Amino acid sequence: MILMTMIARVADGLPLAASLQEDGQSGRNLQEYQNQAKQLFRKLTEHSPVRCTLETGSLMFHYLIDRGVCYLVLCEGNYPKKMAYTFLEELQAEFSELYIRRVATVSRPYVFIEFDTYIQKLKKSYSDSWSHRRLGSINTELQDVQRIMVTNIEEVLQRGETLTALNTKASNLSSLSKKYQTDAKELNSRSRFTKMAATGVCIFVMVLYFWWL
Repeated sequence: MILMTMIARVADGLPLAASLQEDGQSGRNLQEYQNQAKQLFRKLTEHSPVRCTLETGSLMFHYLIDRGVCYLVLCEGNYPKKMAYTFLEELQAEFSELYIRRVATVSRPYVFIEFDTYIQKLKKSYSDSWSHRRLGSINTELQDVQRIMVTNIEEVLQRGETLTALNTKASNLSSLSKKYQTDAKELNSRSRFTKMAATGVCIFVMVLYFWWL
């Protein structure tokens, strides 16, 4: 289940729109998570990862950044990551269509609060069982969600570290992964060459043996 949705400007962390699940339905007080989200927005920079998942207790924040705007959702831990990021893609597309030209000039928080109507409608469609089945059969063009960086939000907030540093670490890990893949391919090629050479020697020896006979 999607419990909370927030949209903010990356340049200064200004909240632009939000939608919270009613406490009676979720059984949780979301104020703590809303505060975490606001702190997270203030740590974003233009160099932050454009997609990231952050653990917060048994729940998960997922966000994406596009054109200077951060779209964030808080979900239950067992909510499919693919569903969460597909939801964010649809959210981003609609918000950009309506408001992206005004984002840079607004100065008040939650100036696009009327967008909550669309968020509620979209959240309902992602809560229906038929939606799970439909999305499970669609081959989306999203990047592989399993490769999206996952970290703990408390570690980020307590360290006072911006997500730029995390992006650097993710890039380093990606480079190391690519280097490992390259080295593995090279070793595999060498192994095949060695086997071919050994096979050639055996054949040559056998030819000499039969010729000698």
